[in-house]
Amino acid sequence: MNQTLLLYFEEEAVQALELASLSNATAQMVDRHLFPDGELKLRLPAELPESVAIFHTLNNPNQKLIELLFSARAARIAGVKHLTLIAPYLAYMRQDMAFSPGEIVSQHIIGDLLACLFDALITVDPHLHRVSTLAQAVPVKNALVVSAAPLMGSFAALQRVNPILMGPDEESLQWVARAALPYHLDFAVAKKVRKGDRDVEITLPSIDVRGRSVVLLDDIVSSGHTLARAAELLLVAGAKTVDVVVTHALFNGSALELVKGAGVSHVWSTDCIIHQSNAISILPSIAQVWRAALGVD
Repeated sequence: MNQTLLLYFEEEAVQALELASLSNATAQMVDRHLFPDGELKLRLPAELPESVAIFHTLNNPNQKLIELLFSARAARIAGVKHLTLIAPYLAYMRQDMAFSPGEIVSQHIIGDLLACLFDALITVDPHLHRVSTLAQAVPVKNALVVSAAPLMGSFAALQRVNPILMGPDEESLQWVARAALPYHLDFAVAKKVRKGDRDVEITLPSIDVRGRSVVLLDDIVSSGHTLARAAELLLVAGAKTVDVVVTHALFNGSALELVKGAGVSHVWSTDCIIHQSNAISILPSIAQVWRAALGVD
């Protein structure tokens, strides 16, 4: 493991350095300069070992994907034999089919691009719908998924007495169950019909929430409309409190204010994406998976 180098970018220095420490790896920053016309100039360390990992969580993906393309290709030219991407949040995974003629399926494009650049990928709870495994979306040699569900279930159980864990849609059932079952918590999922980016229809499950604390679990929050609507319905149905625990805290624009304005008491997230709501560290779990992939106990 000491022969593996973790490369990172300035805004993710705190996370990357902690991950390197947990993994007994060395870490160095990729030097980045942005020209007035928007073009990037990147500089890698002068000497690179044969095994390198790049830590880059892919919120704000358009610039970050260009940075990955430049850095990964340059690392290969410099002689790197094994290249791993550690991206706690993996962008462009939700667009997995064409709904109209000519529509580009971005998951296929990004998946093939990353597979050409990297030998391995480690990510957290990728937002997959119509494919069942990460390897189908990103066909690298070694596609590894870390699940935040057990950590989120444990955290919810510590914050509220005997809470009900609830997912926002039927697709989240297996994920919410993984969070609830180890701690013997009640769980359920709502039904969601999305009519637009900010227009969702939520139907609550039949579970009785009167006088109960409900914790909404979601893998990703961007606009916040789904969680806000679910929270409003739960409070009308008699829930004592409604809180939110989320893996990927995108919270675009005023999304956090929207969720809190719907009556949510607390919003907590993992540190897959740096955000003011961060309360759960995913880095020890990533370090464990990374070490195992490299054959380190």
